[in-house]
Order: sequence, then C-alpha cells, then structure tokens
Amino acid sequence: MSESITKQKIPMSFNLDDFYTTQEQRDDEKKEKIDEVSVSLIDNFKNHPFKVLDNDEMKTLENSIQNNGLMEAVIIRPKKDGRFEMISGHRRLMACKNLGLETIPCRIRDLTDDEATIYMVDSNLHREKLLPSEKAFAYKMKYEALQHQRKTTATQVNTEVRPLGTVVRSDNILADELGESARQIQRYIRLTNLIPKLLTMVDNAELKEMPAIALRPAVELSFLSKEEQKMLAEYIEYNFVTPSLEQAIKLKELSRGGILREENIEKLLDVPKANQIQKFKISEDKLFNVVPKNIERDKVEDFVIKACEFYSKHLRNKERER
Repeated sequence: MSESITKQKIPMSFNLDDFYTTQEQRDDEKKEKIDEVSVSLIDNFKNHPFKVLDNDEMKTLENSIQNNGLMEAVIIRPKKDGRFEMISGHRRLMACKNLGLETIPCRIRDLTDDEATIYMVDSNLHREKLLPSEKAFAYKMKYEALQHQRKTTATQVNTEVRPLGTVVRSDNILADELGESARQIQRYIRLTNLIPKLLTMVDNAELKEMPAIALRPAVELSFLSKEEQKMLAEYIEYNFVTPSLEQAIKLKELSRGGILREENIEKLLDVPKANQIQKFKISEDKLFNVVPKNIERDKVEDFVIKACEFYSKHLRNKERER
C-alpha cells in the first residue's frame, strides 16, 4: 500500500527570482518610468499661478532642448478624461511646443488634488525671480491645500485658527517651509483680493516700472470693494500717482465707512510726495495727431521717447554746425 507524501513548503527569507535577475535589473524595476506623451494631451495646471513667458529665457531653453534634448522629464498626472495635467514643467512644455515637438518625456504620477497643488507650487518656488502676484496665488493655493489635508486626515495637532481679514492662520507649517514669517505670507495672500490692474502695479514695484504700488499699501487697498478698486485704478492711470501706506490706510477707513468716493481719492492722493515721480501730461488729441496711425497704442510711449531722442540729437548736431 503506497503512502501519500505531502510536500511541505519551507519558509524562505529571500525571493527565488533574485537568483535569476541581476542587481541592475532589480534596481531598474524600482525606478520611475519615463514615457513619451503627446504634447497635445497635456493641459496646464488649473489656475497655474506662475507666469510662463515667451521671452529671452524661453529662447535659451529652446536652444538647449534643440541642441541637447530635454535634460529632465516633466511631471504630469492622469485626468479622468484620458488627458493629463501638467504638475512641473510648464516652461519646458511651452519650449517643446514652440520647437514643434510632438511628444515630451514625462513621469506620470497619481496624485490627489492637494498633493498635486503642493508639488506644483514647491517645484516653482525655487525660481530666483518671483513676482508678488505669483507668490500671492502660489501661497494661497498651497495654504488651502495644506488646510484641506489637515482637515481630512484629522491627525494634526494645533488646529486652532484665527481670522486676519479674509485669511486664516493655523500653525506655522507654511511659514517654516517657505522661510517667510506667517504675517508676511498672509500679506501676500491678501493681494489675491486685488483687481488685476492694481495687482499689476504691485508687480511693477518689483520690476522697477511705473505706476508702482508697494506691498504694504497694496495690502490695505485689498480691503476696498472691487468697484472702489476700479475707481482708484482709473485715477492712478490718469494721474500717475499711487498711494503711500498712510494714504492707503485712510482709503480703507473711508471704504469701511461706506463714504469712499472719487472726490475723496482725489483729495487724498493730490498731495505731492517726496518720492513721487512727476508726470508730464499731454492730451490724447494732441498726441495722436502727431503719432503715425500704424503705431500700436501700447507702443506709443516707446515711439515718443525715441522721437524725442532723435530730435534732441538733431538739435545737438545743428548746434555743432554753428
């Protein structure tokens, strides 16, 4: 009579497959794969706060890609509709599009909305030159993502918040990560309440262009209603005069009292300041009677300056001939 023999499995602390693959192959399996994805399938990150400009830096990037290829793959995440959303690499994507490339090397990552927002912001904050408007919306997006994560996980301590205008302050996570004080971060976030025209003037202060509004006055102006801000922006554009911190605080007080009017703005700002650049006014009728019709409106200032330079040179030459 034959006896049935039951084979017993011997527990092993290793994988037999390891005997048949090299260490290089095993290491390669752990690496994140890079796929070539059609540029036509990649959408920009929703409300991407960082400017992607087709400027000299972009041309330099294009030349680098053309000569050496793309040195670093972009980061994207899949969308429900079969397309992809850019997480990190908006400038590289634009450069590839400008060069007419059909695909771009990508690392595809499954990220939640909060994870994607934090990754997108962090991957751009290392840039050397960030405008106040870029910081404002980037800080707000990351702050809200962190807040949402804290609420959903319910594992964080110190969850008290206190109001500051329309911005709330929780713990100092964001401040510690960004190297800014919590109060300064809140100032930047307040800027997101400005209308585009006024926010551009805040950027102008960084770009050394006019008209420009400093950060602290801009924070106070962010408490004005949208209509009041439009009224103020029109006055600034016409008179080329911007409010100081003291004047901005007074404008906010008038707004809170419901008595901010155009005459109040004029009365407050029509005061010469030591650092205020004087504006030489020329009526549009007189100006456009002498400017060629083919000059675009946003190029008029440059044309007038060059015309004055040319005429000054002409007068100097005539003076030498005497």
